[in-house]
Amino acid sequence: MSIRTHSFTDDILGHHDAIELANLIQTKQITSEEVVNATIARAQKVNPTINAIVFENYVQALKNAVQPSNGFFSGIPIYFKDLTFVEGIPTHFGTPALDGATPQKVTDPIAKQILSMGFVNLGTSTMPEFGFTCSTEFPTADPTRNPWNPNHSAGGSSGGAGALVAAGVLPMAHAADGGGSTRIPAACCGVVGLKPSRGRILASSCFDKQLVEIAIDGVITRSVRDTAYFYAEAEKYYQNKKLAPIGLVTKPLNRKLNIGYIEPSSEVYQMDEATHQAYQETLKLLEDLGHELKPVKYPVDLQMVADFQLLWSFSTWVVKKMGKFTLPKPYNPKKLSNLTKALASDFRKGSLKLPMAVQRLRKSYFTYQEFLKKENIEILATPTVTKLTPEIGHFAMNMDGHELFSRIKEWTCFTPYANANGCPSISLPLGHDAINDLPIGMTFNSNHGTENLLLTLSYQLEEAKPWKIIG
Repeated sequence: MSIRTHSFTDDILGHHDAIELANLIQTKQITSEEVVNATIARAQKVNPTINAIVFENYVQALKNAVQPSNGFFSGIPIYFKDLTFVEGIPTHFGTPALDGATPQKVTDPIAKQILSMGFVNLGTSTMPEFGFTCSTEFPTADPTRNPWNPNHSAGGSSGGAGALVAAGVLPMAHAADGGGSTRIPAACCGVVGLKPSRGRILASSCFDKQLVEIAIDGVITRSVRDTAYFYAEAEKYYQNKKLAPIGLVTKPLNRKLNIGYIEPSSEVYQMDEATHQAYQETLKLLEDLGHELKPVKYPVDLQMVADFQLLWSFSTWVVKKMGKFTLPKPYNPKKLSNLTKALASDFRKGSLKLPMAVQRLRKSYFTYQEFLKKENIEILATPTVTKLTPEIGHFAMNMDGHELFSRIKEWTCFTPYANANGCPSISLPLGHDAINDLPIGMTFNSNHGTENLLLTLSYQLEEAKPWKIIG
């Protein structure tokens, strides 16, 4: 018997994506007020089970919906991940260390960019403590659950966004990705997650001073075209002159690509049977579509893994030691999780290695381009994670911090590479495990500034193998 949890129903939202809803609003067939009311009703129906919402901005959202701001997505609701500052809304970064945080007095650049498109802000979605882990679970509070199977994780750290979109509450939600945090919940929840090129869009203020610019904001959607239109509209507000513009991508790919694929390796990663099978099916699909596939050695070695871990540990140390100066008030570091405390301690012991680690990680921007050129490939295809989405508790935040991080590394070894080198990377729900009723995501990386190539390929794959929708 299915235990799926979703909010799809015969209301004004139906199964529409954001583009269709925007068109219906623009042509006055429906109103923003109706869309926002329906979204709130869906959220109230499903959130008691999936636990994906932190702050409900519903009273203000309904006021804003009466006369939403102009933009292509005028009147379309959105939730922001609980790390982005929006005036009037508290930010908790997923941690009990910020219980009681007061409403923000400022709005982050990325929130301004998103709201400039006409979105109506419904509040904030869940994330684990500072995004330091890959499952949206908490030391004492209830976890965010996967709508496909609530006994399983929704992924992380943008787990709330993934769960809300998959469950049909709304078609698009803000996310952010520092090591896979957009793509992992997209894979777990069976939706679309694009991490754009480094510098493509504006940032949340917490990403201002990264030693290596690994983290970047984005969105999670159910359709490729919602993602494509989002970035086309985002460029109207801000366009990074160092990157070729994406433009509006509306059509599937119409040429052959050279695509690199990897094989399981006991040194760095090992897939389970279901993931390996879905990966093989994806490679077969790519061949059937006329693409040229080539086996390549995954360009991540143990040194890069260690370097990324040290940088991650540095972030936890900054939170633990400097949070009282940089984070919202009140801040209580005694409430930090075992994971944050363990990694912060590790950094203190290995801090002298940080300068060389940062140098090597920054260099990966160039070595990735050299890798693509040497192998003569345009796309690197991998699973998003190594194994099926685990049950709640596998990544429990109250376990030993080092044991938890070991599990995180083993499961998420594919996604951090794109954060290190800054390339665009998208997860598509191309597989599904019937036994556990869980989606399986596949990831595609391209060269810097080539999101349009990823989007055309994604359109092609979506058309050739439409993914399952939960309702």
